[in-house]
Amino acid sequence: MVKSYLDFEQPIADIENKILELENSDLDQDQIKQKVIGLNESAVKLTEKIYSDLSPWQNVQVARHPERPHFVDYIERVTDQFDELHGDRHFSDDRAVIGGIARIGDFQVVIIGHEKGRTTEDKIKHNFGMSQPEGYRKACRLMKLAERFNLPVVTMIDTPGAYPGIDSEERGQSEAIAYNLKVMSSLKTPIIANIVGEGGSGGALALGVGDHVNMMEYATYSVASPEACASIVWRDSEMADAAAEAMKLSAKNILELNLIDEIIKEPLGGAHRNYDQASLNLKNSIILNLDRLIQIPLDDLVDKRYERLMSYGAL
Repeated sequence: MVKSYLDFEQPIADIENKILELENSDLDQDQIKQKVIGLNESAVKLTEKIYSDLSPWQNVQVARHPERPHFVDYIERVTDQFDELHGDRHFSDDRAVIGGIARIGDFQVVIIGHEKGRTTEDKIKHNFGMSQPEGYRKACRLMKLAERFNLPVVTMIDTPGAYPGIDSEERGQSEAIAYNLKVMSSLKTPIIANIVGEGGSGGALALGVGDHVNMMEYATYSVASPEACASIVWRDSEMADAAAEAMKLSAKNILELNLIDEIIKEPLGGAHRNYDQASLNLKNSIILNLDRLIQIPLDDLVDKRYERLMSYGAL
């Protein structure tokens, strides 16, 4: 059972709290067992009903759930081995982006992802997943390393956006993101991008160019946060729910726009309810698509990637 619940999950929380109370009660064990089975069935049905009809704003809340798996959680479960590589060789080692060499199934890859941090201390250390230019330059360095040694690139995207501070702008934030887009568009090695949580703005795009782009079922992908959009359009961040509706940021909407290739199913109630199953679903998709992509000649792969980018927004 999760430790925290979103507002719309309160009916589920009530049932699961009853289950806990029963399990800690002095009632006969057979009575407890029967009641718990019935309550579990009710919780499953209620969760199915709620999650089958999430509003766009509720989808955003799930993508931001405090217990949703982070990059380090996926690294632990998706990879069989991981050796982290540090630094951009220009300024510093940005902890909002983590990357290194990993093994996924039978494939040796370079894996790169955003990390938000879980505890307060970790969130500060990882800057809440908002990278500065050195984070994107580190990612770019690792991608070029992957190309040199014929290793596929796997990215995991989960960020509110690139860090908007003055120091980031002074060190060339927009140039770092743009350069990553340029490098990824012509990188001569397979790239699989996975949006696993928030896919926010240029911070997501900097790791988002790929030959195959996955999106977790309750992830989001948008040009800005709903709050920022609401502040711009209505001058009122409280209109975030309306902005989320208008932005079409859910996986289903993004797939209909042909901006991604696949929606990866999440466990009932979201990835935060079962890290192992969410990771297994993600891992299976990565392995399946790596097996397919490595068989395509590199020149053809890059040409198809370019055609894909040029098709965005076409009528």
